Order: sequence, then C-alpha cells, then structure tokens
Amino acid sequence: MPAAQPRANYKLPQVTALFWALKIAATTLGETGGDLLAQTLHLGYAAASLLFLTVFAVSLAAQLRVGRFHPALYWTVIAATSTAGTTIADFLNRGPGSGTSTDGGLGYGAGAAVLITGLALVFGIWKLSGQTYDVTGITSLRGEVLYWSAILLSNTLGTSVGDYLSDSSGLGYRGGALVIAAVMAALLAAHFFTRISGILLFWLAFILTRPLGATVGDLLSKSHDKGGLGFGTWGTTAVLLILLTAGIAHSHNRTRTLDDLETTLARDRA
Repeated sequence: MPAAQPRANYKLPQVTALFWALKIAATTLGETGGDLLAQTLHLGYAAASLLFLTVFAVSLAAQLRVGRFHPALYWTVIAATSTAGTTIADFLNRGPGSGTSTDGGLGYGAGAAVLITGLALVFGIWKLSGQTYDVTGITSLRGEVLYWSAILLSNTLGTSVGDYLSDSSGLGYRGGALVIAAVMAALLAAHFFTRISGILLFWLAFILTRPLGATVGDLLSKSHDKGGLGFGTWGTTAVLLILLTAGIAHSHNRTRTLDDLETTLARDRA
C-alpha cells in the first residue's frame, strides 16, 4: 500500500488494518442508514439524498478547513458519502420513491454506466491536475477535493454493484458478500505477492468496500423472507453506529498519543 507521509502534514488517515475495519463499518452503516430513512421511514430516495448530501457538504466544508487529521470529522464525512451514495444510487436505479423495485429509475446497468463515467471523469481530471493518487501524499486543497469527489462517486457506484449482486444476479445477500470478500482477498494477496502498484490496489479495494458494505448491510437488516438475517434497519444501524464510534474513539486516542510523542521528540531535539 502507499507509503506514509510525515505526520506534520497529514489530514487523511494512515492506511492500516484499523482504517479498513472502519471503512467497512462506515460503508455498511451507510447502507442500513440510507435504507432506514428512505425505506423504513418512507422519506423516499430523492428527499433522503438531499438530506444526506447536505450533511456531506457541511461535514466536508469542516474537513477542508482543518489543518490536521481529526478521526471523528474524517469518518463523519466518510459515513456521509456512504449514506448519500446509498440513496443516490437507489434514486438513479429505482426512481424517486421508497420502494425496492424500479419506478422510473434507470436500472442497475444504466445507473452503473452513469456512475462509472463520472468516476472515470474525476480520475481523469485528477491525473491532468498533477495531484498524486497516493492518498498518504495528499496535502493540497485541490487534491483533497478530488479525493472526496472520488469517494462520493465510488461509494455510490459500490451501492449499485452491491444491490445488483444481491437483488438481480441470483447470488443473494450472502452470495454477493462472499463474492466481494473473495475479490478483496485476492487484492490483499496481490499486495503481498505481486508488484502491482499499491496505489492501484488501494483504490480498487477502497471502491470494493462499498459493495461489500451494501451486501453485508442488506444481509443483516433485510427480513428472512427476503434472504436476510432479519435484524432490521433500526437494530443494525444502531449496532454499526456503536462499533464505528468505538473505532473512532480508539483512532482518536492513538492519534493523540502519536502527536504527543512527536511533540516530545521535537522538544528534545530542540
């Protein structure tokens, strides 16, 4: 994976096992949280998307203003991209209502094509901008804006892929989750045993955590007659929120410890 940058410059988290655990938890929470508002509470995909995009815009503005990495703020933005991605994808694929069938939407194929085009456009602009794809080396405002644009689109695309695997491919929630997990295991093996670019592997894994979250979230929350485990959107969302909060607290304590150590070392050198 990408090499770490000096701590004095970083606003984004270091890529560790904790990072991936929190990313999967946040994307799974995004699936159940998005479904909670749009479907369970019947807000509808259009209205829920506007609400989550507002949360994303507010939290992103705060993230862009800070000068250092703040775990709670960073993961709030990630969760916002995931919940917004859930409802935006459902809006594109199924239409503005809160049902699970296509009602004026584009369908999974056309919806995915739109999102893939948008994501490719972001990465194309990113390349032309001269900013690094290495997330541990992003220190400029332009690079961070491109980073978050790619995340929002990749989380939206991942929802479409996860829903297609769960609903239309015949794999079901469990089968879809197993397929995505197997692909991610292959990417992990490629990281350790091949010379494939770590940056490329990072972004592939980053994108795939979203359909993994989508399928796992549906598996946990959907009813037994739909192939799920029947925990419901309320219960699943609450448990995931607790787990994510605990992980963020651990990340905050670890970040504070490392910052204190860095300060002490700098004082000793002076």
